[in-house]
Amino acid sequence: MKHCAFYMRLLVIAFLIIGKTIPALAQDEKEKLQKDKESIEKEIALTNKLLEDTRKSRKASLNELVLINKKIQQRQRLIDNIEAEVYYLNNAIIYNQKRISELEKKLEKLRSEYARMIQAAQKNQDNMTRLMYIFASESFNQAIKRMQYFRQYGHYRREQSLLIENTQDSIKQKNNELRQMRQRKISLKAQQESEKQSMVEAKQEKNKTVQQLSQKEKELLAEIRRKEKAAKELQQAIEKVIAEEIARSAEAAGETESDAPTIKRTFELTPDQVELSDNFAANRGKLPWPAAQGIVSSTFGEHPHAVLKYIKTNNNGIDIITPAGEKARAVFDGKVTNIINIPNAKKAVIIRHGEYLSVYSNLSQIEIRVGQEISTNSPVGTIYTDQETNKTELHFEIWKGKNLQNPSYWLAN
Repeated sequence: MKHCAFYMRLLVIAFLIIGKTIPALAQDEKEKLQKDKESIEKEIALTNKLLEDTRKSRKASLNELVLINKKIQQRQRLIDNIEAEVYYLNNAIIYNQKRISELEKKLEKLRSEYARMIQAAQKNQDNMTRLMYIFASESFNQAIKRMQYFRQYGHYRREQSLLIENTQDSIKQKNNELRQMRQRKISLKAQQESEKQSMVEAKQEKNKTVQQLSQKEKELLAEIRRKEKAAKELQQAIEKVIAEEIARSAEAAGETESDAPTIKRTFELTPDQVELSDNFAANRGKLPWPAAQGIVSSTFGEHPHAVLKYIKTNNNGIDIITPAGEKARAVFDGKVTNIINIPNAKKAVIIRHGEYLSVYSNLSQIEIRVGQEISTNSPVGTIYTDQETNKTELHFEIWKGKNLQNPSYWLAN
């Protein structure tokens, strides 16, 4: 009987474990999918707001096309996310149905065993009372053992009853969760169909905008030339600042013009600057974004033009479209090295982080000064809003010495 009681305790523990709806790993995946879904929906809401602001200019613009393309990408991500959650729910439903079936079989077995136990107890009660059975013992030790038997037998019956009750509760809980899953699945499938329809409408919208913009080839080419000129002026200004910083750090290190062949093509760093530089490098992929909210309109490197397919454009950093009035903010602790005024790129700020530089361009107002120590997420300046197109766009770059870096590798996902 001791073995039976021990076995029953193990069964109770096993049923409590079985009572979990789905494996912890699957639950984590479900929570991640729902969190990603919320994030995508926020991105879509922001893109729609930016698109609405852009359309106030009353004429089709390249910025409008960029935002439409971004919305299409976001819609597809949302559809894929919903598809993944539906797939998860299908597996979870199958898992639950299987567990419910197993529990029902075990419940039936437990009830059958319990019924036999009650019948045996009633039979023994009819033939001889417990007291008479104990008094009929041949020795005191035998009487003690018979008393222990009745106590263990009663404990076993209570555990059996508890196990039946727990199993019934588990079945009830799983049935409730199964209904919730099926309802969630129906809701997701309806949303998925709605998103697919929105995707079709967005693609039609894109085709219409491309058609309108293709009739403005001269204007688009002029805009490309203007941007290329601004990018070149900004790059030259940055390279000049870097050269001056390298020369100053070399001079501070005691190097002269006669040492030119041996002068490193990078900064001479103080111990504090080395530490700052190492900290910056250690945060690769974890830096905060240079704007609190926004949509990446152009990534690093060479890209085909959105309308003029025979034209390719190059980006030394990334461009982020934000709501009007948004401020640029420092991505890391550092020192303001320079503030540049560029006719075609408004104002730009360069912040040095040891051997690294971060650049914030297309600002209308500056809130810091040269030589100022600045901390992560501190405001740098207000991003310029084009009154003709209603576009507010920050241009952001990262340099390591004289080498351009892809900001996407440095900023947090």
